[in-house]
Amino acid sequence: MKENKTSIFFTLFLCYTCIKLILCFPNIQSSLQSLNLQGHFTFENNEFASIDFGNQFHYLPSAVLYPKNVSDIASTIRHVWNLGPASGLTVAARGHGHSFQGQAQAAQGIVVNMESLSGQQMLQVHMGEFPYVDVSGGELWINVLKECLKYGLAPKSWTDYLHLSVGGTLSNAGISGQAFRHGPQISNVRQLQVVTGKGEVVICSEENNADLFHGVLGGLGQFGIITRARISLEPAPKMVKWIRVLYSDFSTFAKDQEYLISSKNTFDYIEGLVMINKTNLVNYWRSSFNPEDPVQASQFVSDGKTLFCLELTKNFDPHHNIDKEIKSLLSQLSYIPSTLFVTEVSYVEFLDRVHAAELKLRSKGLWDLPHPWLNLLVPKSKIQTFAQNVFGDILTNTNHGPVLVYPLNKSKWDNRTSFVTPDEDIFYLVAFLQHAVPSTTENDGLQYLLNLNKRILEYCEEANLGVKQYLPYYTTKEEWRAHFGTRWEVFVQRKLAYDPLAILAPGQRIFQKAISVL
Repeated sequence: MKENKTSIFFTLFLCYTCIKLILCFPNIQSSLQSLNLQGHFTFENNEFASIDFGNQFHYLPSAVLYPKNVSDIASTIRHVWNLGPASGLTVAARGHGHSFQGQAQAAQGIVVNMESLSGQQMLQVHMGEFPYVDVSGGELWINVLKECLKYGLAPKSWTDYLHLSVGGTLSNAGISGQAFRHGPQISNVRQLQVVTGKGEVVICSEENNADLFHGVLGGLGQFGIITRARISLEPAPKMVKWIRVLYSDFSTFAKDQEYLISSKNTFDYIEGLVMINKTNLVNYWRSSFNPEDPVQASQFVSDGKTLFCLELTKNFDPHHNIDKEIKSLLSQLSYIPSTLFVTEVSYVEFLDRVHAAELKLRSKGLWDLPHPWLNLLVPKSKIQTFAQNVFGDILTNTNHGPVLVYPLNKSKWDNRTSFVTPDEDIFYLVAFLQHAVPSTTENDGLQYLLNLNKRILEYCEEANLGVKQYLPYYTTKEEWRAHFGTRWEVFVQRKLAYDPLAILAPGQRIFQKAISVL
């Protein structure tokens, strides 16, 4: 009985304390308006901040900050920090809104519109033996590319879609077909400016504040908001030979990819795609690619087959003929001879290729659909088993969006960052980039595709494949702990050091404000 009385008293005391603290806080809107900022807040018509590319989660913030400088962001976070844990207020950075599980949302919190920091005046290209560009975290990669090209330079590593913010991709990894050679985008950063969860503005690099530097890279926004980044550059190619070939056997397809990413003399971009029950592939390519042998190509029938497309590029200068070099490289591969297709485009046109597709989809009203994407990193030793069971059984078609599969070299990744990879020298990115049709229960509906993702994840777990999620999404602390494995304790310690109140990036659902992170 005495224990019950003590428990009731303690509960009442906690409730009284929390109510007293909450009543002491001024109205959120008026308290934010009292801050001395160059930018401004909006408290109405903020629905855009509750929508992202995934179009599945919709959490409305209390306010959206449009910062004019880094001090605006620092002052806002410092204000939230000073309110303490009982305010419940959180902060999320939003770039171009391309997350797909609500990661850049902050329910009843503050969303920082990072694009307000972008603009040509924020882009500074530095020439020299080791050129680089200083750029705002809210800038889009397409704008970084265009500015750097004025100096004959370009970043080394890309994502397939360039209309993403610099801070957004660096908070994850930034992977595309160049990563086998240059590593992901987080392997090509020299310096960062970061606002921590305490509202501190910190310049960090491998030499200074290295723990924060490595923690923020691939850190899912948990330790700080990237407000500025220094990106390594290289001489920019002018033109690209863009090549596609097909395989009917996954083992051969994978073997050729692994050979290419391990060779000194190889292509500049290497990605693979899975195509199940697709029709008229070759005829579709004819609109923009030329077959090496038109007669053979016209006889190829793709209908109903499971095929694997190898997509390659070779950068070149228009004044130099590289056909002989490409022919030599292709001679080492075992693709279906009649399916060799080649086209020639500018470097910008190739890198920005997805945007061209986006414009077409937007014109048909097909861009803003739900996107239940699933991205996995599969160890090389398990990729055959994975392919046999997922591509051969679970996945019945790829008509709902592309399915990418291509290998990466672990040696190009820095294990000091927060990003975790499978523990093998080579691992594969497998990306199911699907779109759903709203209000349907058919096999193109959202629930069907979510169930498909669940089946794939359950198979990976049951088969003990050692798979890691890229752009991870979990709902429990136990799942996050398993994801990070032996790196979990380091991740937690960094959270305690740089964002101990768990103010930042609540949409990742890793830590909760005012709840112990241990």
